[in-house]
Amino acid sequence: MKIVLLYALAPRAVHEVALTVREGCTLRGALELAGWLQRFPEIETEALTAGIWGRKAAWDRVLKEGDRVEVVRGLRVDPKVARRERFAGQGARSTGLFARRRPGSKAGY
Repeated sequence: MKIVLLYALAPRAVHEVALTVREGCTLRGALELAGWLQRFPEIETEALTAGIWGRKAAWDRVLKEGDRVEVVRGLRVDPKVARRERFAGQGARSTGLFARRRPGSKAGY
C-alpha cells in the first residue's frame, strides 16, 4: 500500500517521501521504515504532532492506502491574534470592508 510522509522541519523546508508499506502498518512504523525517527529524533517530542490528512492521529493508528502522514510543528501565534495585529498595524483605510469602523471596536471587525 502506498502512503506519503511529510515533515516540515522549518518554514519553507518540507521533507516528502512516497513510501510503500505493508497492510496493518502503523503511523510510527511508517516513520521507522522511512528512517525518520533516527534522522529527525525531535519527531517523538511532545512539541510535534502527527496527523493524517491534516487531522491529528495517534502514533499507533493503522494506515490505509493513499494516506498522507504529516508531522507538524505547533503554532507560535494564534492565527486570530495575528490577524487582529495585522489589521491594527495597517491603520485606517479609505476604501474596503474595514474603512468605517465603529468607535471602540477591535481592529478587523
